Amino acid sequence: MLRILDARTGEPVPAAPARRGLTRIEAHASGLDPTGLRVLLTADLLVRALELGGTPVWTILNAPRDQPELRTAATRLAVRPFEDDRDLASGLGEAQVLHVAQRGAEGLLGEGPVVSVAPAEWVAGRGRGEADDRGAGGETVETLGAGAGAGAGAGVAPDRTDGPAPPSTLPPLLSDPSVLRLALLTVPRSEPARLDPAVLDAAARSLARWRRAVAGWARRPSRPVPAEVRDRLRAAWEDDLDLPAVLGVLRDVESAPGIPDGARFETYAYADRLLALDLARDLGGPA
Repeated sequence: MLRILDARTGEPVPAAPARRGLTRIEAHASGLDPTGLRVLLTADLLVRALELGGTPVWTILNAPRDQPELRTAATRLAVRPFEDDRDLASGLGEAQVLHVAQRGAEGLLGEGPVVSVAPAEWVAGRGRGEADDRGAGGETVETLGAGAGAGAGAGVAPDRTDGPAPPSTLPPLLSDPSVLRLALLTVPRSEPARLDPAVLDAAARSLARWRRAVAGWARRPSRPVPAEVRDRLRAAWEDDLDLPAVLGVLRDVESAPGIPDGARFETYAYADRLLALDLARDLGGPA
């Protein structure tokens, strides 16, 4: 059962009601900025995890400004569409309300558990001291050299003085939404996310490698997801949406000896129902 840490009480609570009634998820985004995008992504992950567990979900967007722009950005980020009418759910057996909001907003929300999201920021230019950046789990992630134009680095604003990004930098952030999504998934939700060209380059390389691997594994006979691997994946995401741990399981499966390639493919396809990184995008492409 998915359990989330309620920011109001500091205690873990079930994200799904015991009687499996409809759960309403309210995403509270203050505006069109990296933190707002992280709130939308967290709400989407909560929706996907609940649906994988068989819980019906109703999602709405609460935003005092930029709501049309937020909906457009959410679509690009592969976030499930938000509903338009918050009152319609009351006739569908609603059993629980969950709020997803930036850290510190707990006192401004209605009743129900709060899933807290730490801020995210875009910092223009390659971050200081990040040539040997480390991802979730402590592994060294690859970065492209200065001036590289591949992957998410293409179209990113050139290096300039470090500082928070103005709204005009969101288009570069969303130039490859899957890369941005992966970059945010690698950081625990309780920790601030610092986005810069080096971080996006690293995510682009990881994503490209996984897509190539998935396309190659798909050419082998299909095999079921190993039971131990499936249990590890579900235990990770059901533990307060621990997405870095989910990504860690995928890294293990990528290199673990003894797992048939067909099982690796099915494992990545299964996890992508939650991650929504389009990992099977390159199927059918040239070897």
